[in-house]
Parts: sequence; structure tokens; C-alpha cells
Amino acid sequence: MLDNVRIVLINTFHPGNIGSAARAMKTMGLSHLYLVDPEQHPSPQSESMAAGAKDVLAGATVVGTLQEAIADCSVVIGTSARSRSLSLPQLSARQCGEQVAREATSNQVALVFGRETMGLHNDEIQQCNYHVYIPANPEYPVLNLAAAVQLLSYELYIASCDFSTDAQPAPELPENRELTYFYEHLEQTLEKVGFIIANHPGQTMAKLRRLFNRARPEKTELNILRGILSRIQQNASTREQNQGE
Repeated sequence: MLDNVRIVLINTFHPGNIGSAARAMKTMGLSHLYLVDPEQHPSPQSESMAAGAKDVLAGATVVGTLQEAIADCSVVIGTSARSRSLSLPQLSARQCGEQVAREATSNQVALVFGRETMGLHNDEIQQCNYHVYIPANPEYPVLNLAAAVQLLSYELYIASCDFSTDAQPAPELPENRELTYFYEHLEQTLEKVGFIIANHPGQTMAKLRRLFNRARPEKTELNILRGILSRIQQNASTREQNQGE
């Protein structure tokens, strides 16, 4: 179960936080670390802070974008202390651990952490299925990046220890890259039938993304939706040809 979980750090500024996050992960049985456009990696400082978790640090995957880091994941959970205008279903840290323990039985899961100074951007949150928050002192709810990784990794570890092998496994969900293709297909279809204007979709696509991220269609359901879109496009093309004759 834990082998299906990855920790994703975006644009981490301080290399010591990367090493500390690797150490936090290893103490809780996690080993897959993804770094999105880190300011400095590798670094002697991150190796020093990793202590006995240098193997996790050495095995880290470095990519340029969040989309690359989560391409083969079916469940993506973004961490943020702030509410957003286009909100996602929210999980507390404890609920997050329980949710990931269930989902990771059948799917690749990513826990995404933002920048030290500003967290996740809105477009990054929109690539997630859930938004997790860590309850803290409302007068100062700011956690160090590595501390946040430690807390959520702990909740996941406890939930995985308590998880019953007799529990119903989570359904197989499409990978993030498959959802990306679906959203592109949906946007093309909506443009073709005149529902949205090309290059000026407004908030329509963002809201539809949130809708499907919340609904979380299974693989077979997504294939049905893609088939429907293809038929709509075919019918629209046929009408255009008939009108042109």
C-alpha cells in the first residue's frame, strides 16, 4: 500500500527542507519522492538533513512540472492552509491518512506540497482531487514544509497499520494523464458545438475539471464519456458537411 504513495514537493527553495522531508518519509515507510523544479538539488545541505534517509533522497525523481509528477497517479491530494475560490472536497490530516490508505490499495496516490512561501498556485490545486489541511492554531497556522510532510506521513502510516485487509478495495481509477486527455477532448467538443469560444472558455473548463475531479469516474466510465464526445464530434462534422452542400 505505502509503495503506491508518492510525496511531491513543488519548487522547494531551501534544500534542507528536501532532506528533512526525505527523513520524515522514511520514518513512516514512504520512499517515493518527486521534486518539481527545485531551486537546488542535489545539495550537501539536503544530504546532511536527510541523515539516514539518503537512499530516499538519492532515489528522488526530478521533473519540471506538477503534471509530469502526477501523470500516472489516479488520486492527487494537494496541501493548503488557504481556502480557494474553486474549492475541492476538503480532508483533515486524519481523514487524508484514511483516504489514502483506501485509495492506495488499487491506485497510485500523490500527496502534493507547495512552496515554502506561498504554497500551491490555484492552477496546481485544480489538478488535485482533494484539498487537505492540517488543523493548527488559527492565530498562526503556518507549518514548516518538512513538518507538514511528517504529520501527513504519520497519519498515513497509522491508517495503513489499522487498515483491514478484508476491506473492499478502491475501484481502479484513470491516471491523471488519461484525465488530461479527456479534458482536452471535452474542450475541443464544446468548442466544436459552440458551447464555449476557443481561447476564451472563461471559468467553464475550470468548473468542469472540478466537477469531474470530484465525481472521480472509473476507467470504464471515462471510456464511455470519451465515446460520447467522439460521437458528438462526428455528428457535428456531419451537420457541417450537409450544410455546406
